[in-house]
Amino acid sequence: MRKPRFIPLDFDQSQFPQAKLCDQEGCAGAGEFRAPKTPYHLQEYHWFCLEHVREYNKAWDFYRDMSEEEIEASRVSDVTWNRPSWPVGGWRTLLENARYLDGIDPFLKMTPREPALPQEVQKALGTLDLTPPLTIEALKTQYKKLAKRHHPDLNAGAKDAEERLKAVNEAYQIVKKHLGGQ
Repeated sequence: MRKPRFIPLDFDQSQFPQAKLCDQEGCAGAGEFRAPKTPYHLQEYHWFCLEHVREYNKAWDFYRDMSEEEIEASRVSDVTWNRPSWPVGGWRTLLENARYLDGIDPFLKMTPREPALPQEVQKALGTLDLTPPLTIEALKTQYKKLAKRHHPDLNAGAKDAEERLKAVNEAYQIVKKHLGGQ
């Protein structure tokens, strides 16, 4: 263990600028040990003798003047050693996942992706001029609109209108079955 050195009371520090006196008021000991002044200025130091640095360290409370939010932010920042963390895979992954920049954290609100629609249902949706996501009510509304447009009675008995209506009816049944409608 190092023995502390003492500086006489009549010592003129201006003659030896590298020598420091203890910052404790009334102490003439050598300021050999540094201690940070505040949690916000960790690079600014008090210089104390061994006795006073021990007292200072016992009383030191890093979080003393911080609010609960500041304490939590400091704690979270310490988890990554006060460095930003990047997604696994680096910037490429960050750019590929840019679709999550809409404010929804994908890890907090994970929603399973919808499975790809069967080819038959995709074709039926194309016939009905619809796109997912879709409700039964929207399906019925579109079906009624197309049935009126292609009904043979409203198209002077045209054969191609009858064929289009059959395709609309068939597509309606396929999509309704896929949506679980009765």
